[in-house]
Amino acid sequence: MLLGLILLVLTLAGCFLFAFKPVWFPLAITADALAWDRQFTWTLWITGIIFVAAQILLAWTILRHRKRTTASPSSGHRGLEITWLSATAALFIALSILGSRGWAKIPGRASSEETIEVHAHQFAFSFRYPGPDGRFGHTGIQFISDAGANPIGLDPKDPSGKDDIVTASLRIPAERDVLLLLHSRDLIHDFFVPELRTKQDIVPGMEIPLEIHVDKPGSYEIACAELCGLGHSQMRSFLIVMPPADYDRWKKQR
Repeated sequence: MLLGLILLVLTLAGCFLFAFKPVWFPLAITADALAWDRQFTWTLWITGIIFVAAQILLAWTILRHRKRTTASPSSGHRGLEITWLSATAALFIALSILGSRGWAKIPGRASSEETIEVHAHQFAFSFRYPGPDGRFGHTGIQFISDAGANPIGLDPKDPSGKDDIVTASLRIPAERDVLLLLHSRDLIHDFFVPELRTKQDIVPGMEIPLEIHVDKPGSYEIACAELCGLGHSQMRSFLIVMPPADYDRWKKQR
């Protein structure tokens, strides 16, 4: 009897926490993030109802048969088992297909109004913008010097890189499509902004595109979500979303 009551109490406590949300996601700042939140809510409701029903049924079974000293023999019910397995598989596949629509989106380089490089290394992020010529200068590992303020290895002899802008925080314009090109100098890092609902691994030797479109100006923390060494917890920066006019003015001044 005690076990059945404990199951009921724990089930009710879990429902209480999800109903009042003492700790929940931060505010979503993109249309994709809002879509993922809706999908998460639907999935949580469906699986939550199944979980609560299963726990109540289990508690009821324990309370009903608490006085029995021996278990009743049972050979199972093949038809019922096949029905439950089929329903579970269909539900899982349907939720997976619905949830994959956002992740299957392929960034479009041609449609992006801004292209910005993201460079990660132990234990910092650097961000590079093309200058007025619209081109990124050549980089090389032999030119990398953190002490010399060249964390991404800009080639000092390449004229295309003379006007490149390198910053320690990521500034983007609101209401515009922005394409981020992710690079890692040393090992696997991760670009994570909770408000974007996006975690993207950054793999050495690869250029990984990530397209974002933010409508709400503000400042949001960027964190590395892949364990990358002793200084991992300190590897963070900020995504600063600016009104388009302010962004254009800032970029022109830089």
